[in-house]
Amino acid sequence: MPPYIRTRAALEAVEDKALAPWAVRSKFAKRQHPESPARDLRTAFQHDWNRVVHCRAFRKLEYKTQVLPHGLGSDFVRNRLTHTLEATQIGTGIARALGLNEDLVQAIVLAHDLGHPPFGHKGEDELHACCGHFNHNEHSLRIVTEVESRYPAFQGLNLTMDVLEGIEKHETDYDRIGSYRFNPAEGPSLEAQIANFADTIAYRAHDIEDGLESRILMEEDLVGLEFWARVGPEMEKGMRPSLRLAQITRKAISAMVEDVVGETARRLESAGVEVLQDVRRSRRPLAGWSEGMSDQQKELGHHLMEKFYLADRVKEACGTGSRVIRRLYERYLSDPKELPEMERRKFDAAGRKEQELLVAHWIAGMTDRYALRDYERLFGEKIVLPGTGW
Repeated sequence: MPPYIRTRAALEAVEDKALAPWAVRSKFAKRQHPESPARDLRTAFQHDWNRVVHCRAFRKLEYKTQVLPHGLGSDFVRNRLTHTLEATQIGTGIARALGLNEDLVQAIVLAHDLGHPPFGHKGEDELHACCGHFNHNEHSLRIVTEVESRYPAFQGLNLTMDVLEGIEKHETDYDRIGSYRFNPAEGPSLEAQIANFADTIAYRAHDIEDGLESRILMEEDLVGLEFWARVGPEMEKGMRPSLRLAQITRKAISAMVEDVVGETARRLESAGVEVLQDVRRSRRPLAGWSEGMSDQQKELGHHLMEKFYLADRVKEACGTGSRVIRRLYERYLSDPKELPEMERRKFDAAGRKEQELLVAHWIAGMTDRYALRDYERLFGEKIVLPGTGW
């Protein structure tokens, strides 16, 4: 093989030279199910994110609501897929700046939202109310370890333990499991911590943009916020509104990324981190906002909740989606013959609690569009989400 071709071994050697001492090395990665070693051109973590991108659950993200259902206010609002791609770009950029393993961050971020049900967080809240316990992080893990079926030797995608741990320990203001199966006695890798912030940075920035684009959120709603003062200057003469909005988003992302990079570097130095195990043993997160940015993000988050996430137009559309989920759940539970054959067999063999969870998991795998079509099939009624036209 020509010397310029980078084999797996060569790529692992590049990691050894290029990454910080506390970064995770792919050559040490382990999987739940052993796989035969292959002559390969990819590292273990590159395999992982490739597997995520090619799975069915990833493609479904295009038709799952992030905050605004498609068509509510604009055709350009984010969905779960575009959010995931933006968060991945942000995460790999931060990882590169800090000398961390970009492929590990990429795999974690690409998989972090696979378990979301249709109709955004309202959909998750409704499923939780229906079955007593539903958490999209747990369901993301279930998808990559049980639901996806792409290999004859095992169920799931057989991702590395580092990626599974990163998915399970994914924590933001809206994501948390609390008890862990993977490496429960230690803290997450720095790559997993960066994945958390990549998610937050992406949704903070694009929620401002989508809110303003849809005119559900108005600029005057943001005046007085400290973070807005950093990113929302007076419009320059001649600057068209769409360009101004793009510049606001760019400034917002840059401000948050630079803060996380600077504060994380400061914490690493302050804690005397020298190797990966120092990260694992740390009693506090090593990735984070500075104190000033933390305060700004809390203020911004509360404001977006009041003025955007709980705005009447958003609540009306997502509330309709919640009612669709409730009726689908009740129908499947009382009439399981409507489930696909494989799911029905599992249902018939399960106890009552397991049946409730099985139905919840089946609905969680639906896209918004599939749920609305299934509702029409079961009830003979076409539902249109208010403000969307579909």
